[in-house]
Amino acid sequence: MKRVLTISIVALFAFAAFAASAQKPHTVMFYNVENLFDTLNDPDINDEEFLPGAAKDWNSSKYTRKLANIEQVLMGLSSSIRDFPVVIGLSEIENRNVLEDIIVQGKLINGNYRICHHDSPDRRGVDVAFLYRPDRFVFEGQSALPVRMEEFPAMRTRDIVLMWGKIDGEQFCFMVAHWPSRSGGQAASDPKRRRAAQVMRDAADSIYRVNPACKIVMMGDFNDDPIDPSIAEVLNAKGKVKDLNAGDLFNPYWSMFKAGHGTLAYQDAWNIFDNIVVSENLVNAKAGELKLQKGTMPKFYGNIYRAPFLFQKDGQYKGYPLRTFVGNNFQGGYSDHLPVYIFIGK
Repeated sequence: MKRVLTISIVALFAFAAFAASAQKPHTVMFYNVENLFDTLNDPDINDEEFLPGAAKDWNSSKYTRKLANIEQVLMGLSSSIRDFPVVIGLSEIENRNVLEDIIVQGKLINGNYRICHHDSPDRRGVDVAFLYRPDRFVFEGQSALPVRMEEFPAMRTRDIVLMWGKIDGEQFCFMVAHWPSRSGGQAASDPKRRRAAQVMRDAADSIYRVNPACKIVMMGDFNDDPIDPSIAEVLNAKGKVKDLNAGDLFNPYWSMFKAGHGTLAYQDAWNIFDNIVVSENLVNAKAGELKLQKGTMPKFYGNIYRAPFLFQKDGQYKGYPLRTFVGNNFQGGYSDHLPVYIFIGK
């Protein structure tokens, strides 16, 4: 009898451990890694700044350091959530080669990541891309949407990359973007970001018409805050769950921005340019379906990874994200942006 009871207790603990593992939420992450260039000259793009002998004297040693730093960030987040993110969106990567170098770094190779990438027409050659875990995300296809404007015929910005497939049998479409910068001033460049937002909004509406059950996750460096017109009006990403109707989009980072949180700093003020926006059907999912979950701070649905090593410890930029370069001076840091992530679970 005692032996049977012991076996039953062991079985109960084993089942509890299995159930806890099965209920672990999926993590979706976005990270602007800030100018991840290889050391090779590509004659088709303007990558001269990041070549050996150029002003920044970019070389194999610095490139290797940059890759190790990215691994430290991704592994640090993975350790904090006790799992590898299922989908990682990245921006400011030069090409597929640097993505292949990322996924084989150190312990990150245990994530067994695959790559979804598209070459964009950006003049500097920087792209956006996805890394995904095939054991948790069943990849079905990918596409790219250009951002064009008749008013700016010479504009060559990053395409928006779409990736679709299934998580736990449910249909998802992910979008990753790096909207046009504020070069020339916020107001003057605003129409360009509005256009990028419209392309993503139109794509979401098209997906809804074909499959209203598909759950959509948009992410990227939008170069605007959640309250700016491109996001709040054109993308129409709402900041409060109670305001959501069918077909709407929700921005978990609206409330975080209102509360003073940020992902990058400029002139002693914090912005949230790094956003993850989700469809209403992921927020108000039916019982038993995957849905957006509260984050590490219970008040918010969004998360910002703020490990101490990501910040400048002293000097003029103390408290800012620790960059790779300040001007042409190599800092050996990570990025001028902090990573963001959300949880999706049942």
